[in-house]
Amino acid sequence: MIAVQEEVVAKPVVRKSKLWMPKRVLITPAALQEPWGQQMYERVKSLGLPVEELKQNRLTDLRGEDERETYRKAKSTLAIVTTPASAFKLQPIPPSADYQFHLAEGCPAHCQYCYLAGSLQGPPVIRTYANLPAILENLKNYQKPGQVTTFEASCYTDPLGIEHLTGSLSETIRFFGEQENMHLRWVSKFDQVDHLLGLAHNGNTHPRLSLNTNFVASLMEGGTASVDARIEALRKLAMPKAMGGGGYKVGVVLAPIMPLPDWEEQYTHLLDRIEQALNFPCEVTFELITHRFTPGSKALLQEWYPNTSVDFDETNRTFKFNKFGGKKFVYPAVTMGMLRSFFQSELKRRFPEAPILYWT
Repeated sequence: MIAVQEEVVAKPVVRKSKLWMPKRVLITPAALQEPWGQQMYERVKSLGLPVEELKQNRLTDLRGEDERETYRKAKSTLAIVTTPASAFKLQPIPPSADYQFHLAEGCPAHCQYCYLAGSLQGPPVIRTYANLPAILENLKNYQKPGQVTTFEASCYTDPLGIEHLTGSLSETIRFFGEQENMHLRWVSKFDQVDHLLGLAHNGNTHPRLSLNTNFVASLMEGGTASVDARIEALRKLAMPKAMGGGGYKVGVVLAPIMPLPDWEEQYTHLLDRIEQALNFPCEVTFELITHRFTPGSKALLQEWYPNTSVDFDETNRTFKFNKFGGKKFVYPAVTMGMLRSFFQSELKRRFPEAPILYWT
């Protein structure tokens, strides 16, 4: 168990996330032929970042001498590429949305429990896709007749964390704003939302902020905005346009929920702050995700973060299998029941009209 320092809980810090600036930017020939790729190329150059124009579409020279060096090298690299043809065959992603699609793969944050670890092949380079118009147009093929179809854009990236380099999130919000019965969902640990407030989303985009206790965020979520800064961003997005906000239906993703010492006090403090921030009529949803890991992700994360604060002790867990037979470690049923009861009770009391979309 991790000993919680009282000053971490008592003194939240509004830490604006710094814009991630990659040390290395690569662009493939195929990406450079795409108008959106050219837009990203010019955007990156305008920020003073050198761009290496590759002679082939394959990314090379991404690995270091060990996993730790590979991680550092990859996490400081942005690659502007085109999405593979296989990505145009969308996969369901319950319970988050009907389908997932990708504006990018890889994330600039440094979360010690990262769920992408082991999910993506190769070094964790941030790849952003230059053929955005084709990606968006393909979504229409998956629209369900006569009903709202939801599309999740944050499965393999944090689109807000790289928006200043790509512009892809804004363009995607505009695209969905022009569609009928097609809704966009995305989630972020970053806070630069001002440029999203004036977009014509027409109620078709559901942004969510990933929130946790100050203790978890400060020790385990490197490179992200502070919890208070994220809550401020949530407030801006939810506030009616007439009041200077974005007028979005918003969501809170509480993840990963961890039963650390004093967890009830810490999460109560977090919910207090969310309630205080959303002190006006607005639509809000909640998604509750407890911490879990696989044997593969544990091994990789411990290589990336040898001094991690995350509790990976398997003796404190039980395990279950996913539909593909993969093993993952989760909290025991008694712990899960205790956590679930607390959050359901607290959220119902504070936000009686807000649905909990799922608990896992």
